[in-house]
Amino acid sequence: MANHHPPPDLTGVKAVTEAGYRGDTEFVTSALDDPDPLMRRAALGAAHRLGLLDAPTFRRFLCDQEATVRRRAVELAARHRWEPTPPDDIVSLLIERCDDEWRVAEMSAFALGELGVINDSVEQTLRAMTLEHTDALCREAAVAALGCLGIGRATILAALDDRAAVRRRAVIALAPFDGPDVDAALRQALQDRDWQVRQAAEDLLTPPAD
Repeated sequence: MANHHPPPDLTGVKAVTEAGYRGDTEFVTSALDDPDPLMRRAALGAAHRLGLLDAPTFRRFLCDQEATVRRRAVELAARHRWEPTPPDDIVSLLIERCDDEWRVAEMSAFALGELGVINDSVEQTLRAMTLEHTDALCREAAVAALGCLGIGRATILAALDDRAAVRRRAVIALAPFDGPDVDAALRQALQDRDWQVRQAAEDLLTPPAD
């Protein structure tokens, strides 16, 4: 069946993207209020390049009505230079976004791992996502974030019983940990049916060359 929907007009998106490189702060700032989510998403990227994003802007767009805009805001929050760390309410919003539409949730787990903030809420959220989320990409992102933060040892070990992509991430996430349980899990992973899981385990068990 033919698709009769016309392609989106990306003229405005191109314009705001170029404005971000040109340094047109006025145009970029105005585009943040555009009713078109494609424009708001492009404006966020342009504002990031121009150094215009701040905590109030993130608070606004992490709650945008459009999932693709929220995902872009989460992605940029992970890359933002927070001084010295993101405000507590920004972290709380990222935790909330872990219960969002799966594409937003996956990026939110990644952001929590990148930002390096460790507290009980972060660990509990990533633990629940690793063990309970219905989407494998979200479980993969969550276990990777636990490894980045160096927390959630038991959760990471439990993820070694998941599907192959999650098991690979879980093996890599064990890198910050040591102990008999970790060694035993890595030796078991050497027998995994997925060659990438086996390779990751071998890499961690092999002492570095002098």
